Amino acid sequence: MIARAQKRFGPPPVSVTLVAVSKTFPAEAIAPFLAAGHRVFGENRVQEAKAKWPALRASYDGIELHLIGPLQTNKAREAVALFDVIETVDRDKLAGVLKAEMERAGRNLPCFVQVNIGGEPQKAGVDPAEAASFVTRCRQVHGLDIVGLMCIPPDGEPPGPYFAHLAALGRQAGVENLSMGMSGDFETAIAMGATHVRVGSALFGRRPPAG
Repeated sequence: MIARAQKRFGPPPVSVTLVAVSKTFPAEAIAPFLAAGHRVFGENRVQEAKAKWPALRASYDGIELHLIGPLQTNKAREAVALFDVIETVDRDKLAGVLKAEMERAGRNLPCFVQVNIGGEPQKAGVDPAEAASFVTRCRQVHGLDIVGLMCIPPDGEPPGPYFAHLAALGRQAGVENLSMGMSGDFETAIAMGATHVRVGSALFGRRPPAG
């Protein structure tokens, strides 16, 4: 059974990166994780990250900050300055603007393409059928360093088939990394080949109510 699964999905990744999702949590809630040695974090919003991470970076070395929320093109310049990895590239206009801002800033950030794996109209991401061709365009036309695919499966449905689909798309697109799995399903994601899991509430607890 395991051999069949590995033939279908590939062997599990050698290592999995835990992206601690610190969105909505203040700097004082993040600092204990930094003090304990964790360095990879995820934020959804540029403005929120801008408010708390520069000071944290001044106190702790080696932070790797991932943007895991939708990005508007008018925030691309700030995103390139603040973040180290962009996980939510999902359209040609954004890809072109990001590359221009990276060149302006003298940075070359690794990027993930976000795939709307469930085909949900309310969610961002490229159509799964277009994922491989979009990766190719991002690389060859826009000059981005696309290192992986990212997805958020539909709420209330078993996530395994969606993770398996993303893994297949990753092989088709020729990327090495898969960012998939959150607090409730990261074990399933790892079994399906995730290289990055985005875990928030399991680490930080319940999120503060929206203000």
